[in-house]
Amino acid sequence: MYHRIGHFPVRMPSHRGQYCDLPRFRAQMAMLKHAGFNVVSLDAVAAGLRGEAALPPRAVALTFDDAYVDFLEQAAPVLLEHGYPACVYAVAGMLGGRSEWVAPEGLAPAPLMNAAQLREVQAMGFAVGSHTMSHPRLARVDSVERIAGELGDSKKVLEDVLGRRVAHFCYPYGSHDLRAVEAAAAAGYVTATTCQRAVATPADDLLSLPRKAIHQGTTALGLWWKLIARNRPKGVPIRRAAVA
Repeated sequence: MYHRIGHFPVRMPSHRGQYCDLPRFRAQMAMLKHAGFNVVSLDAVAAGLRGEAALPPRAVALTFDDAYVDFLEQAAPVLLEHGYPACVYAVAGMLGGRSEWVAPEGLAPAPLMNAAQLREVQAMGFAVGSHTMSHPRLARVDSVERIAGELGDSKKVLEDVLGRRVAHFCYPYGSHDLRAVEAAAAAGYVTATTCQRAVATPADDLLSLPRKAIHQGTTALGLWWKLIARNRPKGVPIRRAAVA
């Protein structure tokens, strides 16, 4: 689980999970190759966890929340250099805008990709997933109808923009409950990711997959450790994948 990639101070005072310095990101991506990790798409994760296809050893999927412009400018060239797939989650009602939802937390809103930039990302081979219409904490939303709209409408908007099915969803802030999971199923998403920190296994619902959070303090060695740490009791099924 990444958010922004760019040139940031190594020691951020707060909200470190929002940032990853570009040199560290480069080192992390190189480590994946050198350490024998296999970066796969979320489509491959879904098929593997359903038992429809074999996942390679040390399977890892890369996800980027919010679809910041710096994904296109900073992260994409590094990923393309290594031939890694990734999924970028876009806030469909705010394309070309700024991440205004971070302002109440004392952060400066940053530019989000517009429709043309998302199509460019898709043309590069990356998947574009949905991150709702307006980035709410879904578990705090009173109306079931609004939850359904946040998930269903965002899927339709992005499919119109991209001309392709949008199969993957991410719960903003990781905030979700049974209503949100049911809305994801009703909207037709294949996967939905949370902020729960663990390795994904066939025991997980594909619509509430865990991820490993990467932040500004995560070194290449730190990423390696996050990916090999299962964060589960012993005895889980062998077929598994880490989603970063």
